[in-house]
Amino acid sequence: MCDVNADADQPRSSGTSARDRVLRGPGAIAVAMGIMNVAVYGFTIVAAHVLGPRSYGALASLLATLLVIGVLQLSLQATAARRISAEPHHVAQIEKTVLGVTYRASLLLGLVLLALTPLVNRVLKLDSLATAALVAVAAVPMTMMGGQAGVLQGERRWWPLAVIYVANGVPRLVIGTALIVWHPDETTAMLGVVLGAIPPVLLGWWALRRHRVPGVTSEEHGFRGVMKEALHNSQALLAFFALSNADVVVARNVLAEHDAGLYAGGLILAKAVLFLPQFVIVVAFPSMSTVTERRRALTQSLLLVGGLGVCATLGAYILKDVALIFVGGGEYREIASTLWVFAILGTTLSMLQLLVYSVLARQAHRSVYLVWAAFLVVVGVGYFVTTLHQLITLVVTTDLVLFALLLGLSIYTLRRDDERLAQEVAGG
Repeated sequence: MCDVNADADQPRSSGTSARDRVLRGPGAIAVAMGIMNVAVYGFTIVAAHVLGPRSYGALASLLATLLVIGVLQLSLQATAARRISAEPHHVAQIEKTVLGVTYRASLLLGLVLLALTPLVNRVLKLDSLATAALVAVAAVPMTMMGGQAGVLQGERRWWPLAVIYVANGVPRLVIGTALIVWHPDETTAMLGVVLGAIPPVLLGWWALRRHRVPGVTSEEHGFRGVMKEALHNSQALLAFFALSNADVVVARNVLAEHDAGLYAGGLILAKAVLFLPQFVIVVAFPSMSTVTERRRALTQSLLLVGGLGVCATLGAYILKDVALIFVGGGEYREIASTLWVFAILGTTLSMLQLLVYSVLARQAHRSVYLVWAAFLVVVGVGYFVTTLHQLITLVVTTDLVLFALLLGLSIYTLRRDDERLAQEVAGG
């Protein structure tokens, strides 16, 4: 049985094989997140095929809602990873505080969402309180995983983190597929999502179960400091995920039910392109949290993510019939010629996400106002569109303009940070 406590950064002999370096180093994250994304994507494809446009449209809106709610999970992960990377001598205190905040916040979030079940049911037009309530249940283990993963990410313990990521995808595919084949509707599919969210939390607890000797403590890493940063990070990530998921909710409210289902099918490809390079963010974020490494980490990450996006877009354009298989099959043929546009959307969102995480690493939050402005444009203008093609054009154009603005601000800020660092070195 594998030991999820194995330390990725332990000294290696000169004879360490290339395979071991991949499985124990940052490469493990790429492999694990690849498996996770394929599994999650596989579940989405199965759901689209089995459920059909109408029921899958409802499931897509539920999953999009979970992604937005997941900002707290990602915020706690970013908070833990940034603090441990920036100040590793406080790791024992940070781990204890972050996990304490995580477990309390996850339970509170679940209770709040449970109280909001009637609102979720109405906004998503589910006609089922039980289905809407599963959003609250799924949010609890999802949030718990965030704090656990952040500690491992900050410590750069890639192997146990990789195991957790695999467990975050494979159980959803296996359990979810079995349930929707047995009873094909959105409620059963969501139940599969809930059950699939439990294994990574159990593995996270196992990986962090060891007792740490108390080290250096600081008031900055107390409960209040961690909560304050987590809330700031949540606001930034909420803006991004609200933007990246607003269109599917708009589609369900302004398009015919069939067209909304087609749009949700196209978003399967967009989300695949968005999540394909997630490992880049996980590995690069600790480096982006340090002044001396952040420029190189952001530049290399943007180039890698952009390159993967270009390949995906060309593939969707040239092999649209093959791409159609991966978004639900023949029932979605009406959007076959538009799939490359959805690939551009996914690429843009992926690069936007990198820029948002760069903002979190620098703890600079004013740029997030631009993301909120883009969200308001998509929602405000989106309610006046009447066709699928008008909606996808609006969303892609808005996201590209936002990317150009954020990139310009990031370049300016990084240049200013480099100048300040050079002055400090010269003065020292």
